[in-house]
Amino acid sequence: MEKFRWREWRDVLGCLRFKCRLLPGHFPNARAGDVLGTEEVKLEFCQLNSKNERLVLLILAAVQFCTTLDFVIILPLGPQFMKVMGINPSQFSLIVSSYAIAAGITGVAAGLFLDLFDRKTALLWLFAGFAIGTLLCAVVQTYPMLVAARAVAGAFGGVTGALVLSIVGDIIPEQRRGEAMGLVMSSFSVASIAGLPLGLWLANRFSWHAPFFILGGVCLPIIAAAFVWIPSLRGHLLHARESHPVARVWAILIEPNHQMAFVFMAFLTVAGMTVFTNMANYMVANVGLTNGQLPYIYLTGGICTVFSMNWIGRWADRAGKLRVFTIMSVSATIPILLVTNLGPVPLVSALGVSTLLMICMSGRFVPAMAMMTSTVESRYRGGFMSVNSAVQQFACGVAAWISGAIVGEGPKKEITNFQMVGLVSIFCVLACIYLARFLKPAAREEGAPAVFVEPV
Repeated sequence: MEKFRWREWRDVLGCLRFKCRLLPGHFPNARAGDVLGTEEVKLEFCQLNSKNERLVLLILAAVQFCTTLDFVIILPLGPQFMKVMGINPSQFSLIVSSYAIAAGITGVAAGLFLDLFDRKTALLWLFAGFAIGTLLCAVVQTYPMLVAARAVAGAFGGVTGALVLSIVGDIIPEQRRGEAMGLVMSSFSVASIAGLPLGLWLANRFSWHAPFFILGGVCLPIIAAAFVWIPSLRGHLLHARESHPVARVWAILIEPNHQMAFVFMAFLTVAGMTVFTNMANYMVANVGLTNGQLPYIYLTGGICTVFSMNWIGRWADRAGKLRVFTIMSVSATIPILLVTNLGPVPLVSALGVSTLLMICMSGRFVPAMAMMTSTVESRYRGGFMSVNSAVQQFACGVAAWISGAIVGEGPKKEITNFQMVGLVSIFCVLACIYLARFLKPAAREEGAPAVFVEPV
């Protein structure tokens, strides 16, 4: 029986640490009596028992919370940036798009090598780089330096988000992936409930620098928790050694199913970001809300979506991901029209419309991401999600640019042409419904998981 190298034994010990047992029957070519050994008996991935699986998902959700909050905190701070730095809506859109475009560029680069590293090691280094980029945003003083600092944060943050989804795809079987995606992606809701209102309060109470100082500090204990509790995930490395990184990325890009998934993600992202880029500016300038009332928009929407995203994830597992995605997408067209045509209304009315928009828009992403991760085999998932993240971030940058190019500023500093942004968003929503029908699960995803783990 061939002896395992030290790294392979380390992975086995990591699985045992999380109360998992690898059995010979889990590998199709293993001989009777083998526990570990033979060329065929390789570690592909380790599923955790329910308790530790939940803990790992919560840590991943915390990572996603930080990267999400760092991106979205810019949006409601728009009125402050425009006042303090003396910039217009188009210049503010560049602050938003710089993060996204940098994330897209590094996502393409990461697609070349991300599958060559242990998922845990990659996550720790990327998240540490993201924390440094966020702290840079806290100390800059000028508009050009802020754009550059946002690019640094985006360069690490975008790939980190993609890696989180890759880890979920590796450790959670397809049958329960919708619920797992709902939990991890509910970090957007938590960011809206706790992060955005607190960040806006800090910005109003002190300055716009304060939220970035706090967020950079929060990253440190999360890095420590990830180091201690996330297991080593190296099963994909068996396949990573079989081809050159460029050949692997090329294999990802030429797969028709992957191409359809990337186009789908681009339209999915543009549909939301075109509206959200200038929604806070519109709420203040046109609807009549104050900077002090803006946190209620995100607090109310976040409280509702933290429940709705988890419920939608379970619903998608039961009723079918495509069906649920279609229903949520059609539903989203109504609040898009309402928000982009909203006039001066009481705070309660603005809260109702914006909350409905957040529920429907976030509700599309849960089944969409579950379908996306199922289109690729485990050995390509890290590279696929990196390229997908690049597509998503480029789409965010394009959407922010489109929104900034369409809207204008009236004589009373009001936002003009926002209803045209709504029509662009609705077109993308309907295009997503059509494209989603062409997403097909990868061959192995259609059957049982490749490795089963028996809880001890």
